[in-house]
Amino acid sequence: MSLMLVVTVLGWVGAIAGLVAYAMVSRGRWSADSLAFQGTNMLAAVTLLSVAAANGIWPSAASNMAALLIGVNAVFTVVRGKKRAAKERVAREAAALRAVEDTVSDVAADHVPDHLVDHAPAPRPAVSYRAYAEAA
Repeated sequence: MSLMLVVTVLGWVGAIAGLVAYAMVSRGRWSADSLAFQGTNMLAAVTLLSVAAANGIWPSAASNMAALLIGVNAVFTVVRGKKRAAKERVAREAAALRAVEDTVSDVAADHVPDHLVDHAPAPRPAVSYRAYAEAA
């Protein structure tokens, strides 16, 4: 298998990957900020960059290098946004849980009749904890 055949096959793989990414976004299957779209676009850019460089087609190589850099930046932006959204979601859920716990404790304290609440301190055991532990 010759090097040019490998380069040609890579070119076709890149072209198909780029078309698949474009079709999936156009049909609404992927969003432009999805990792699937960005990854497929970067695969297309890398393969087409390789083909263009192997054939000395520098304008195409440069545009595919730019597409690759844009894709890398987009992936970092998407990942950073997902991490931020996850942190915000956890903070909201924690605040909601605290609010529920406060409400439950307030309601429980308000609805227990006073004659059922034991205000006396707990009785002390006849044997100290230490003596009990040594005997065991």
